[in-house]
Amino acid sequence: MTGHLLVVDDEPNIREVLRIVLEAEGYDVREAETYAKAMQLLGKTTFDLVICDIVLPDGNGLDLVRSYHAGHPDTKFVVVTAHNTPAQALTALREGAVEYLSKPFDIDELKLVIEKQMQTRTAATPAPETFAFIGRSRAMWPVLERIPQVARSDATVLITGESGTGKELLARAIHTASPRAGRLFVPVNCGALPEGLFESELFGHVRGSFTGAVRDKQGLMREADGGTLFLDEIGELTPNTQVKLLRVLQDRKVRPVGGNREFEVDARVIAATNRDLRILIEEAKFREDLYFRIDVINLHVPPLRQRREDIPDLVRHFVKRAGDHLGTEPKEIHRDAMAVLENYSWPGNVRELENVVERTVATESSYLITVSSLPPSILGSKPDAGPLPIMAALPEDGLDIEVHLDGMRRELMRQALERCGGVQKDAARLLHMTYRAFRYHAEKYNLTTED
Repeated sequence: MTGHLLVVDDEPNIREVLRIVLEAEGYDVREAETYAKAMQLLGKTTFDLVICDIVLPDGNGLDLVRSYHAGHPDTKFVVVTAHNTPAQALTALREGAVEYLSKPFDIDELKLVIEKQMQTRTAATPAPETFAFIGRSRAMWPVLERIPQVARSDATVLITGESGTGKELLARAIHTASPRAGRLFVPVNCGALPEGLFESELFGHVRGSFTGAVRDKQGLMREADGGTLFLDEIGELTPNTQVKLLRVLQDRKVRPVGGNREFEVDARVIAATNRDLRILIEEAKFREDLYFRIDVINLHVPPLRQRREDIPDLVRHFVKRAGDHLGTEPKEIHRDAMAVLENYSWPGNVRELENVVERTVATESSYLITVSSLPPSILGSKPDAGPLPIMAALPEDGLDIEVHLDGMRRELMRQALERCGGVQKDAARLLHMTYRAFRYHAEKYNLTTED
């Protein structure tokens, strides 16, 4: 096997042994004893894989991974260290390393790790622009900017977030951006499978192993071999099922129900949950060892109410998709209707928004979606900023509530602009309004602003 490797270690004996062993395997091997020397070689030569110690005389190997790997995603890093800690291993994987080994490491194990990475180095990795995930808000940046590094790693991922936030879409985006993109993405809803069926569905069974097993079944985990297995709502698993899953994740081998043969499985595992697993651990409802096994890389998807800037893009996407599905002419959405959608609290998150848009597209006969097209449940909701205090008693002869509320909005916006020096974005944030909605009402009320 051919390939260009760089060994970065301040111990000459280790560099020499690795060079001799790896050159015997057919690799072209270069050496660097310092951080500076490694950066010099990396600046002149393109390497397929770098074996890098963490503690270097003039720097930190993790800084080398961080600084170089971000701009050169095709170069893979295997991090080794004599100071092994779980936190350090997790940091290395998060920074982009494909593997983490502690000294003294087994040479044969290292050869297998390198061989595996070299076999996948030519696999096509889609560019970040191909991510099938809609969301460019500031709240999503910490998640989106990590997708390339997470995708290149085989480490297990735990995605957390409320129901309906798009955890499965994020998992699919990671799969699509990974070297495994050409193989299957297999989703499993852990909460929907009874305990008696989970083992059969995930690990498979042999014919005659139980009533109704009329033929052999491969199982979803073997189906995901070479690809990605997505375990959704993993917090719903029973303790007994957790034990079986932990064993498989540790050994990477599955034994079908009723079978006497084990099958090796190479599936990248991504799990997701809307529950706090740490609380479940304290309540003895979730195994701590399973938690540590799946929580190597943690990604948290914020609720839609915290990323309102994403709503317009999501709405337009769902409008187009619903129109294509129904075979109707493309519809437009009026800015007033968009402002209503942006200011709704969306307790059901993206899933609720999708359902509302699909229902609206299906029931709106004209090409334009206006405020009146939206469901009453949306129009009757309050913004997620909490109730306003009662500002005046109801006059004996009543009042026009719409005019009154409109006046309240104008006055509060005026005060917010005054407090924020006329800066619309700051005033909008103060009133828990989207910038788009604030700008629309500022024009409507002819409020003087600086932006």
